[in-house]
Amino acid sequence: MTQQNDIPGAVKVWFITGASRGFGRVWADAALKRGDKVAATARNLASIADLKEKYGENVLTLQLDVTKAAQAKAAVEQAHAHFGRLDIVLNNAGYSLVGTIEEANADEVRALYETNIFGTLAVIQAALPLLRKQGSGHIMGTSSGLGHVTMPVIGYYCSSKWAFEAIHESLAAEVKPFGIKVTIIEPGAYATEFGSQDSLKFAVGMDIYGDFKAQFFDGLRGMERGNPDATPQALFQVVDAENPPLRFNLGSNNLAWLRATYAERLALWEQWQPVSASAQGN
Repeated sequence: MTQQNDIPGAVKVWFITGASRGFGRVWADAALKRGDKVAATARNLASIADLKEKYGENVLTLQLDVTKAAQAKAAVEQAHAHFGRLDIVLNNAGYSLVGTIEEANADEVRALYETNIFGTLAVIQAALPLLRKQGSGHIMGTSSGLGHVTMPVIGYYCSSKWAFEAIHESLAAEVKPFGIKVTIIEPGAYATEFGSQDSLKFAVGMDIYGDFKAQFFDGLRGMERGNPDATPQALFQVVDAENPPLRFNLGSNNLAWLRATYAERLALWEQWQPVSASAQGN
C-alpha cells in the first residue's frame, strides 16, 4: 500500500529537534516554505516563536529539552496528535565538548552523551510506536563526517557521533520490516552557529596542551566551510526518495577525507593480518 508521505509532491509532516538555530532552523524554515508541516522544538520556546508568526497553522512550536525523556515523549505524541501523523522525525539537537581526553571530566562527558545520544534515543523511542502504527515514517539524525574519523581536542564529540552512527545503523535493520526508513545525515564543515558559545562547552584546560590546542584551532580557522542555506534541496531529495540512503554525506569535502581514512585503515589491517590470523588458533 502506498503511504501518503511516499506520494511524490505530497505534503510531509516533520518533527525537528534543535530548531532554534543551525541546520535545524534552516531545515525547518525550508520545509515550511515548500508547503510541508513542521513540529519545531527548542529548549527556549521564544527562539522559534517567529516561525509561528510566519507560517501559522503549518507549524507547531514546542518546548523540548531532549535530555528530559518524559518531555520528549510528550512532545512527540502532541505533534502526532496535532497533525495526525509524523512522516519525518529529525534529531538535530546536539553540541560539542572542547577538551582533550585528559582534560574533560566524567560529568562533562556524561552531559554530552545525555544530549547527543540519550536525547536522540528518547525521541526515537517515543516516535517508534506511532510510526509502526502508521506503517511508515523516516527517522533522520544529524551526525557528522566525524562519525567516521576523529579530530583531537573534540574527541568526545567524535565519540558521540560514532555511537550515533552505530545506533542508527542497527535501528535501520530493526525497523525496516515496519516500513520505517532511517537516514544518517553527515555534514562536513559548515558556517552554522555550531561553533558558537551556545553549541560548545569547554573543559578546563591544562597548560601542557596549550600549544597543541592553539595549533589545532589555527587549522580549524582555515578550513573551508559550506553554506548551510545551500543544503535544503539536497535534504529534500533524500526525504522524497523512494529508497533513501542510510548514510548521506552533506557537502563536497567529506568523501575525499573518508576515502583516504579508510584506505589507511585497510592498509594497516592488511599489514598486520598475518599476526591477526595467527591469533585465530586453528
